[in-house]
Amino acid sequence: MTKTYGKLELTWIGKDKRPKLEPRILLEDATKSYHAQGRFSDTDIFDNMLIHGDNLLALKALEADFAGKVKCVFIDPPYNTGSAFTHYDDGLEHSIWLGLMRDRLEIIRRLLSDEGSLWITIDDNEAHYLKVICDEIFGRRNFIANVIWEKSDSPKMDSRYFSSRHDHILVYAKSIDLAKISRIVDGVAPAHFSRVDDRGRRYYTKPLRAMGSGDDTREARPTLYFPLIAPDGSEVFPMRPDGVEGRWRWSPTKVAKEAERIEWVNGRTGWTPYYRIYAEGTTGRPPETIWRHDEVGSNRTSKIEVQAIFQGIEPFTTPKPERLIQRILDIATQAGDLVLDSFAGSGTTGAVAHKMGRRWIMVELGNHCATHIVPRLQRVIDGTDQGGISKAVEWKGGGGFRYYELAPSLLEKDKWGREVISKEYDAAMLAQALCKLEGYTYNPSPEVWWQQGQSTERDFLFVTTQTLGPDELATLSEEVGEERSLLILCAAWRGDDTRFTNLTLRKIPNHIRNKCEWGHDDYSFNVANLPMAEKQPGPPSPAQSSLFDGEDLA
Repeated sequence: MTKTYGKLELTWIGKDKRPKLEPRILLEDATKSYHAQGRFSDTDIFDNMLIHGDNLLALKALEADFAGKVKCVFIDPPYNTGSAFTHYDDGLEHSIWLGLMRDRLEIIRRLLSDEGSLWITIDDNEAHYLKVICDEIFGRRNFIANVIWEKSDSPKMDSRYFSSRHDHILVYAKSIDLAKISRIVDGVAPAHFSRVDDRGRRYYTKPLRAMGSGDDTREARPTLYFPLIAPDGSEVFPMRPDGVEGRWRWSPTKVAKEAERIEWVNGRTGWTPYYRIYAEGTTGRPPETIWRHDEVGSNRTSKIEVQAIFQGIEPFTTPKPERLIQRILDIATQAGDLVLDSFAGSGTTGAVAHKMGRRWIMVELGNHCATHIVPRLQRVIDGTDQGGISKAVEWKGGGGFRYYELAPSLLEKDKWGREVISKEYDAAMLAQALCKLEGYTYNPSPEVWWQQGQSTERDFLFVTTQTLGPDELATLSEEVGEERSLLILCAAWRGDDTRFTNLTLRKIPNHIRNKCEWGHDDYSFNVANLPMAEKQPGPPSPAQSSLFDGEDLA
């Protein structure tokens, strides 16, 4: 569908044209399970996952087990700037890029927990279009903030017009009413805590008289209208500047209990009481929407970090600094929460999450999954990575992760062009994949041979590549019994299957042919693998008279 607003043309890929993802399973490579050597801490986390493969297929594979369980998703997708990067093709046609992001964001939303949040770094080239997509998927009400990150610590003197020094971080909640956003506690008192008491504690003051609250009168709160004794012994009542009798913020009981926090100032109109607010008594400050490079690092910072890690290996040109990810995880997660990054890049998210005691899942398509991310995480685990945030969090090493590959495409064509199950699938892999496709949980019973998958306490799934005869079907029906049901996916069967009311039979691959688009290794951001959007024929666009010109708004 193409909509034209004046000279702005947006081509949306309709839902019926989006890829149907076949059931992929994650194959753990037993030779690539990494963990710390020696003595483990009780808090060490070992079930982290590094997945090598296309992130759209990986997200779909994760959905069955992790839907509603991810506390924070951080992604740093290709910015679609039109320039070429070593590890990414970063210049897709605009509508294709938006369609690719949409496909991934829809699954990401389902993976997030009800308290979870999504954080996306992006630049001006696509930020505002991406926000429209996110508004549609997450709901405009669930938009939390657009954080401005100062990615550059100096101007680019060769810029033609403006020197860009910032990126955007779009922040969305799964549910704005349930989202958990923590305040920032950094141990440094903000500048407005400008006073110091005789014990060296930093504080600032506010008037003890209630002001601007709408109920700051004696009439509204009569119990909070009473005299305070000034240093000269005079009585001071809470009077508003307009002469109306006001009220104090504190009750007489609290005034007596917190008397040492009251500070008197003698001005032109007489004595005025203030109360002290101490820095150490606060619960932190709310996150702000401008993050300076001296707080969370810049591109220069991150390049220095990765150069120290990837000595002799070509690093990424635009990695994110560890302090930036630390800030996000401090705000969005607690220790033990699950963090997902489906555009892992050089592995910064996993490295920071690991050091901070979070569980993590990362997905990366490129070969740098092995050449960059694995060596980096090995150094994190063994404690030799002392860069980034390591010293700040006193990281000494520990924990581990498992390395996964996406299973191959479920269907393939034989030499006669017939659709058959891929020969790379063994019996267990096939059963697991078909359980995922049918919405069953893969849970093979060690006692009951035909219970390979389960959807409820009474509904089961059985997969076989054999042809089943009448006697075999009768035996199965008898074992299943009247109180249970069994979905059988098989190569073929003989006899009248309607005789067995507790059995449902389907032929594979015929049954799954139309349920998935198969034969694809990836749906990646590589422009070479993607069809360009076809331009819709039509008359020239008229001059724009209104934003919704030509739409039926009834």
